[in-house]
Amino acid sequence: MTRSTVAHVNLAALQANYRAIASYLAAESGGHAPQVIAVVKANAYGHGAERVALALEAAGATMLACADIEEGVALRRAGIRAPILVFGALSVSDLAGIVDHALTPTISSPFAARAVEAAAAASGRTIGYHLKIDTGMHRLGFRHDNLRRTLPPVLASPHLRLEGVFSHLATADLPESPGFEAQRQAYEEALRVIAELGARPGLRHAANSAGLLRDSRLWYDAVRPGLLLYGIVPPPLASTIALTPAMSLTSRIVAVKGLRPGEGVGYGWRFTADEPRSIAVVPAGYADGLDTRLGGRGSVLVRGHRAPIVGAVSMDMMTVDVTGLGDVVPGDEVVIIGRQGDEGWQQIDAREMAAVIGTIPWEVVCRLGTRVERVFE
Repeated sequence: MTRSTVAHVNLAALQANYRAIASYLAAESGGHAPQVIAVVKANAYGHGAERVALALEAAGATMLACADIEEGVALRRAGIRAPILVFGALSVSDLAGIVDHALTPTISSPFAARAVEAAAAASGRTIGYHLKIDTGMHRLGFRHDNLRRTLPPVLASPHLRLEGVFSHLATADLPESPGFEAQRQAYEEALRVIAELGARPGLRHAANSAGLLRDSRLWYDAVRPGLLLYGIVPPPLASTIALTPAMSLTSRIVAVKGLRPGEGVGYGWRFTADEPRSIAVVPAGYADGLDTRLGGRGSVLVRGHRAPIVGAVSMDMMTVDVTGLGDVVPGDEVVIIGRQGDEGWQQIDAREMAAVIGTIPWEVVCRLGTRVERVFE
């Protein structure tokens, strides 16, 4: 049985987005295009990591990236053969996954270097890794201004092989921030120091989706699109790349109620009718990943028209005002994210939903609940 609320993931659109990004990079770089590292962390931004990763590999992705070892192991078990870069911090307890499943770890501290070195030595192997440089995010990474002291022991390790050097941008989606240029310069200086220490930086990468769109100087040898792959442009930026949202979220009306003037609906009666209204009940709520702030702010699509979400978004249900939309009945489709309508295609996308509730589109798609079935098309 399939629940009424379903996420539809268009794998063909996802693959087209990957190819459109690759084509854009090739055209804008004069034929010397950077590699595209396809980011599939956080369950592929809520889209379903295993099926998404397989589709991207089939589309030509030569490297994937995830957040932790567990995500990487799941990708290997799904049949992914391409290199998998693990972005996140490493713990001693799960390092066996790197060796057993041929994952590429990120080394972001002397402690991580010693742990990976020990795991490599115990297995009798040499492990290739990417080195993370902290250029201003101040989360993970070797400080860019302290590399001459911290890096030599790492680079001298007989069981570690440097395959890449990267950093992460803190303000790529904030055009007015001076931090973007400061980080670019810090990364450039870090690359010079690494070269002075006698190491080859390998694959250099610094640009996430926003960085990719903002400045080609940050493309280096590879870029790391995440949100763009899924057809969403990081706000407030714009893009000329032909992208299609890969996910739509739909449900079905399960009941239609009449409200008389003065009557309220839902917890707390946050909506009270001032005239007769028709209210439809939709079986989707915050347990499915919908934000409670959508109540009184957001809309859905019913019969090709926008229907405002009224009252509280509860755990399993929300109510929408379908007054004036004709004979709305149980079973009618509700589009929460996506398109609907034969003419003029009404659309609600993740960017719009995020703006309505004061958050970011990454959160909108990533928080989609596990009980929402992903149907791959």
